[in-house]
Amino acid sequence: MPQYEKEIGGRKLIIETGKFALQANAAVTARYGDTVVLATVVMAREPREDIDYFPLFVDYEEKLYAAGKIKGSRFVKREGKPTDEAILTSRCIDRSLRPLFPKDMLNDVQVIVNVLSYDEENDPDIPALIASSCVLSISDIPFEGPMAAVRVGKVGDELVLNPTREALKESDLDLIIASKKDDIVMIESLAKEIQEDTITDALKFGQKHSREIISLIEEVIKKEGKKKLEPVYKEIKPELKKDVEKLAQNKIQELLFPKEPIKGKFHLRSEQIGKFKDDIVQKLASKYQEEKDQKDIGDVIDDLIRLEVRKSILEKERRLENRKLDEIRPLEIETGVLPRTHGSGLFKRGETQVLTTVTLGAPSLEQILEDLEEERKKRFMHHYNFHPFSVGEVAPLRGPGRREIGHGALVEKAIMPLLPEKEGFPYTIRLVSEVLSSNGSTSMASVCGSSLALMDAGVPIKKAAAGIAMGLMTDGKGTYKILTDIQDLEDFGGDMDFKVAGSLDGICALQMDTKLKGLSLEVMAKALKQARQARLFILKEMSKVIDKSKESLSPLAPSIVCFKISPKKVREVIGPGGKVIRDIIGKFGVEIDIEDDGSVCVTSKDKEAAKKASDWIRDIAREVKVGEIFSGKVTRILAFGAMVELWPGMEGMIHISKLAPFRVKRVEDVVNIGDIIPVKVIEIDRMGRVNLAVTKKK
Repeated sequence: MPQYEKEIGGRKLIIETGKFALQANAAVTARYGDTVVLATVVMAREPREDIDYFPLFVDYEEKLYAAGKIKGSRFVKREGKPTDEAILTSRCIDRSLRPLFPKDMLNDVQVIVNVLSYDEENDPDIPALIASSCVLSISDIPFEGPMAAVRVGKVGDELVLNPTREALKESDLDLIIASKKDDIVMIESLAKEIQEDTITDALKFGQKHSREIISLIEEVIKKEGKKKLEPVYKEIKPELKKDVEKLAQNKIQELLFPKEPIKGKFHLRSEQIGKFKDDIVQKLASKYQEEKDQKDIGDVIDDLIRLEVRKSILEKERRLENRKLDEIRPLEIETGVLPRTHGSGLFKRGETQVLTTVTLGAPSLEQILEDLEEERKKRFMHHYNFHPFSVGEVAPLRGPGRREIGHGALVEKAIMPLLPEKEGFPYTIRLVSEVLSSNGSTSMASVCGSSLALMDAGVPIKKAAAGIAMGLMTDGKGTYKILTDIQDLEDFGGDMDFKVAGSLDGICALQMDTKLKGLSLEVMAKALKQARQARLFILKEMSKVIDKSKESLSPLAPSIVCFKISPKKVREVIGPGGKVIRDIIGKFGVEIDIEDDGSVCVTSKDKEAAKKASDWIRDIAREVKVGEIFSGKVTRILAFGAMVELWPGMEGMIHISKLAPFRVKRVEDVVNIGDIIPVKVIEIDRMGRVNLAVTKKK
């Protein structure tokens, strides 16, 4: 079977065609190291006429067989719904491919990527992006690629191409960039407070190496590429379009920019636009009676509105509400808004409002992840909820969709580098952001709300974090304007959604999507610098409400005491069948996490109970030394001596000859059960038994 290969980042990238999935429009495998993915694509023969968007479906699937694993559940061995990581990879692929399809295409297109083999070093997401681009490029499906993707890391001062999983642990940057030869299509990044210039350098570095992959894909296209089909596009009657333009053209500007601006009233503007559409439909009802025609009238008006917003920004630098291009909408910031949560933050920017809460729990509450990697634990989680009422709509409540999972993960990336290390702060941390009102970048508002909630709870984060969404308007001829803090029509009708989050000292998370065929490095660099100004402004406003974490944790948060014991003593603390540890839990009402290495964490809502239980465990695990003196309690009388409790769970024996400085006939002549006597450790025998002697008081 045809194979094409090139060395990328010190490893061979091998693309193979013609071996698998021969009934698909096209199928390719991409191999990087010993990680192999299969990408297939199919386009429906008949177009969809009931929609006004391009129906692209992207599914990335991880099966445990690829890593030689069987699902750990005793009852269910088949993989279920995709993991969050798989969903995030699906989103990355979708965001990279979607702009490269012809606009207004109505044929269903489905890209499915299966991970066939995983070598535990090379993450499948990069081969998946490359294979998706290649399979579309050689297929008969219209696609304006190819594009390529690489991962860029930063270890020390050096940028690293496609770092392995192990190398990423030492990296300050994990940046995925999808690009064409000259333009960037998609960015997704986690960073440890990286400066804007360094991010720009990383993008340039990634683009350079992406060109090598694109040249490989072009070689495949040259030999394997099929003639592209003619898809069906959305069509609007030219006469209908002219009639709508004639009635609406002169009124659009008045609708968008009334003499008395509608400030912060997105729904009022939406209602006015809706009434305006109904009015035009009524005026043209006698000529255009079909339901499709009436829907097309609304679509033409939407296009005219988007065009007017774009024209106003490009020619007059005039935005809705008359904001400047780099101006942020009014902010409202509050902490401690809920009485019984461990911490809460309310962040409002314009009409976007997000309430975030933080909950702290025991280490045992960490999330266990089972995927292609070894079983992992996750101590920090951010969950994002988007409610239909936040946009004034009615809709059934369902579980989180891809968008909710994607936004939640982006906020996690923004906050994660600023959290305290587990060694000094062993709590499991869960943030939940509830979107209460939405009009522009709820994910970046969630970053701000999360930072506020953590500081309110007393979690010792290193710094505060904030985020901002940047937009773009272009004329297709080289003129462009970058917008700070985009909202409604600037988002839906704009060319870019670039989310930038971080602290005063640098960027922690990036996410960029575009509706264009790609964006230049120049645009990216300018957007990053403009985003920095906005981020610093928001952080300054947040600091007026709370400028650092509270000195102590919320009194509602549980108390955790962590310490180390000898690994040899772990079995004694647990006891036969777990009896000892269950007794401690029952006696003090605590949770206990104990590891094989001797790490112990005791969690309780009662601080004193946590301390008492910890002392009890320390006593059980304590190792007796010869020469130590204790005040021990006599627990048993034997014919040849007495048993004395040094501390709970630890006993030693006093031989009758060591009970007194004189000869003792009967043990009871000197001590009785319950007596507290001073004893000294005189020997620990080979079997670990402790021998005592009565001594003078401490």
